[in-house]
Amino acid sequence: METLAPFRLAPYFRTRPWGFQDLAPWYDYRTDGEPIGEVWLTGEMCVADTGPLRGTSLAEITKLQRAALLGPGLTGLDFPLLIKLLFPKEKLSVQVHPDDALAQRYGEPRGKTECWYALDARPGASVALGIRPGVTVEQVKAAVHDASLESLMEMVPVAKGDMIFVDAGTVHAMGPGVVMLETQQTSDLTYRMYDYGSARELHLEKAFAAMHLTTRAGKVTPRVVDGHSVLIDERYFRMERWTVGAAAGVAAGLTDPSPVVQMFFVAVGSLHISGEGFEAFTVERNQLAVIPSCVLRWTLASEGPAEIIRILPAAD
Repeated sequence: METLAPFRLAPYFRTRPWGFQDLAPWYDYRTDGEPIGEVWLTGEMCVADTGPLRGTSLAEITKLQRAALLGPGLTGLDFPLLIKLLFPKEKLSVQVHPDDALAQRYGEPRGKTECWYALDARPGASVALGIRPGVTVEQVKAAVHDASLESLMEMVPVAKGDMIFVDAGTVHAMGPGVVMLETQQTSDLTYRMYDYGSARELHLEKAFAAMHLTTRAGKVTPRVVDGHSVLIDERYFRMERWTVGAAAGVAAGLTDPSPVVQMFFVAVGSLHISGEGFEAFTVERNQLAVIPSCVLRWTLASEGPAEIIRILPAAD
């Protein structure tokens, strides 16, 4: 297997009508143009900004060194997970994503199952997650047309540190007052069902085909395993929360080789990644590092308190 060093990815800022023009204090980024609603951390447009691959997009790295990057446990051609931060200033549209089977009927490689980790949440913040028990498909269709769909949806309160699973087929919407770390299958298949009377296009036929009245969506209770928290462990992804104490030290247990690529997002503090055969680099708050599967020896350390989210794609 060819050699590929760990690297940090530069975030890619995506305009969205429901976003902000100033992302402080999360990022030193301000625009006078269209608002920014999403910051992609592993999107195909993100580029490496450390090491010999500096300036190369993640899509190109995956294409040229797929086996070394992803590992033998993953057979797909694309980078398996899209990770991003969401900054909703307004309510997002009510939408639904297809599962793999339906997406493939439309000629797409995969559906879109996702999860949200609340990095921040104001008091009273909530998300709409699924259709209330007892509601029928006919009632949902009628509510779309008479603008009452929100009244048929489950409203779930959100607090900082919550993990929310959103499996494909779940009708959902995110509201303001939260900052979410979203991890999803690499897919852009979103079917908009309702958008509060705006002129944006709806995708009702596909949305009703994708919708499930009953899903497994909801809050996930973390599990403590060997000194860290498993936030979620689902078919497509696993997310863990690791903390490093006030004294300088190595985050023990994070240096094990993996059969698949690993990603590290820094929620608090900063990290230093070093190892044999590559130049050490730092990962600051709200940045993400990629550890290719082929890298067997590396060290992750912090000079002070840190909170790290480790994200792993599920092997095929």
